[in-house]
Amino acid sequence: MTSTPPMLSKLSPMIPAGKDIRAAVDFYEHTLGFTVTYKADDWGMVILQRGEVEIMLANSDDPHTAAQTSFRIQVSDVNALYAEYKAHGIAPFEQPDGAGLGTVRQMPWGTREFPVRDLAGVCITFYERVAR
Repeated sequence: MTSTPPMLSKLSPMIPAGKDIRAAVDFYEHTLGFTVTYKADDWGMVILQRGEVEIMLANSDDPHTAAQTSFRIQVSDVNALYAEYKAHGIAPFEQPDGAGLGTVRQMPWGTREFPVRDLAGVCITFYERVAR
């Protein structure tokens, strides 16, 4: 009898929102296109979703944790998503403070991707797999 290991299907990171959770929620909703699916009465945590991706924002202002937190989200059309975010006027990624938008790059491991830094400093890389 063979045993099949359980399949993992979704990741929902909990990340710090930064100094102002309301501003963070506004950024995720109006700039990154997420929708609030839950908000604690005290704003201690907000859950946002876009497609199958769910992000949990914790009302925490720990800049060290935020600056060291990063994760990747696979998308179906990285160029279209990049154009959408660029149209929102996010500052260049290289600027030291606030949200930042990187450029789309072809990576040697077979992805096209670009980074976005949120208001707290968390880095999210959006990518799609491409033929090498």
